[in-house]
Amino acid sequence: MLEKRLTEQQNPRSKRIDLLSALEITDLINAEDRMVAQAVGEEREAIAHAVELAVQAFRRGGRLLYVGAGTSGRLGVLDAAEMPPTYGVSPELVQGIIAGGYAALVRAQEGAEDSWEAGAAALDERTVTANDFVLGIATSGTTPFVHGALARARELGARTGFLLCTYPPQELTELHDVVIAPLVGPEVITGSTRMKAATATKLVLNTITTGAMVLLGKVYGNLMVDLQVTCQKLQDRGERILMETLNLDREGARDLLSVAGGKVKVAIVMQKLGVDLQEAERRLHEVEGVVSRVVGDLP
Repeated sequence: MLEKRLTEQQNPRSKRIDLLSALEITDLINAEDRMVAQAVGEEREAIAHAVELAVQAFRRGGRLLYVGAGTSGRLGVLDAAEMPPTYGVSPELVQGIIAGGYAALVRAQEGAEDSWEAGAAALDERTVTANDFVLGIATSGTTPFVHGALARARELGARTGFLLCTYPPQELTELHDVVIAPLVGPEVITGSTRMKAATATKLVLNTITTGAMVLLGKVYGNLMVDLQVTCQKLQDRGERILMETLNLDREGARDLLSVAGGKVKVAIVMQKLGVDLQEAERRLHEVEGVVSRVVGDLP
């Protein structure tokens, strides 16, 4: 039988990759990688809908939960882990669930993806409710762990989505609120979906969470004003944001950030309006944290 899943088909352009030099292999992989961004772009409307579903979940007090196995699961966990330091949100807001648990992040747990029941149980462990948005990630579209999790999510009333890199069957689009299917084509190494499919997955997840954070007011202009000053790099970035937006020198930015409790967004409002920390936080709370609605557009 011919394999219908794009992720498992043989790529005619790389059939003789084993005869190529290092430079030729590099050029071939790079040529294939150039197809990824276009494939993701063709799914722009579905991705935008996923952004909206995530925002709706957050505003209902819910969460965005990624569910995947192997590389797909790791990418979901990675995207979730980057939200707190980048945007100052709770680690609970965006979560990654990977078949086999966190041990699977560093050591493959190949059999873990085959259990429908384990996927459902993973959703029960997270106490999923109708306020949540659960996005399954399975580039082949067939992972039982992911399908089990999504089935349980629907039973619990959550909104659901599916991200895959092959042609989505009709029943999949009928089951879920959104289906995202960037068709990147067969991999350079047959079935090695850590390559183009994984790159497409990373681009999609980046767009969903970044778009959602922007719409939630976590960005002022294009500056990450809700970052957490938890290390020297982020301290430096926070100071530079204040220097740029408020025309302060380094010492002034550092002092203001300290008074604002390390909160860049609050520091901007304090300085722009001449108010104290509590009043700045109150003003931001009134407008759901959108800085521009308090102090105007970025200069």
